[in-house]
Amino acid sequence: MYTHVLTMAKAVKEGAEKAGVKVTIRQVAETLPADVLEKMHAPAKPTDIPIATPDDLVAADGVIFGFPTRFGMMAAQMKNFFDSE
Repeated sequence: MYTHVLTMAKAVKEGAEKAGVKVTIRQVAETLPADVLEKMHAPAKPTDIPIATPDDLVAADGVIFGFPTRFGMMAAQMKNFFDSE
C-alpha cells in the first residue's frame, strides 16, 4: 500500500538482472475501495506495473512473492489473488 514491497521488488529485480535473469514485476489488484485508500493516505498505485494474472505464474520459470503481513496473515489483496481461478 505504501510502496515498501515495491521498493524491495525493485532491489530484487536489480540483483537478479545482474545475474543475467530476465525479471518482470507485477502487482496484484487492489481490493480496497478508493475512498478507503484515500482515508488511509495511500499513494496512487503505479500505472506502469501490470496487474498479475494466474497465467503470469504459469508462464514464469520462477516466481518471487513479496507482500506485507497483518496480524501474521498475508495481505488480503494477495490472498484474493491466490484464491482466484
